[in-house]
Amino acid sequence: SSSPLSPSAVGRRPPLHQRASATACAEMGKSLPTDPSCQAKMRQYQIVGRAAPTAKNPVPKIYRMRLFAKNKVLAKSRFWYFMKRLNKAKKSGGELLAVNELFDRGPTKVKNYGIWLRYQSRTNTHNMYKEFRDVTINGAVSQMYAEMAGRHRAHPNTIQIINTATLKASECKRDHVTEMHNSSLKYPVIRKMPMVAKKYRTTFKARRPMTFVR
Repeated sequence: SSSPLSPSAVGRRPPLHQRASATACAEMGKSLPTDPSCQAKMRQYQIVGRAAPTAKNPVPKIYRMRLFAKNKVLAKSRFWYFMKRLNKAKKSGGELLAVNELFDRGPTKVKNYGIWLRYQSRTNTHNMYKEFRDVTINGAVSQMYAEMAGRHRAHPNTIQIINTATLKASECKRDHVTEMHNSSLKYPVIRKMPMVAKKYRTTFKARRPMTFVR
């Protein structure tokens, strides 16, 4: 029998099951998300649809909805979920007239957003009103989903957004939003170092300075 370090074992390939597991781990590492953000990237869609025309109802009523979803497929599924509850129209017996993604006009300016929602908990249905500060409505809705999951353990499928609005500073009610409206708002300096007297300041130091607060 040859030892583990014998010359005959140097060029030997590993067994098939070890090679397969290594390939699977490499592919799994490639498929991992690279975005460090924990927020769900929500998108806003406007969907127009109706039930299919029939002999009894040749001109069915047209519905237009603004929905938030991660992609267009989930937005369409959400649209037919509400259509079935409104007038019993299903995807198999309906038609979509338009599916458009909506974007904010000023995505570089911070705004105040109000969100009215309803969610189903383990015991009852609750109505809520929340306020967020973000540059886009998609970011505010993403914050809302993250907060509802963390504080109330609410699954995204149990949350129904009733309305969203851009609020003025005078219309905001929540403290964590109104405290940001102060024009003289200041933030604490992290790792503040005491200022050395001018007579002791030199261009070069004899020893390395300490960067922590005593």
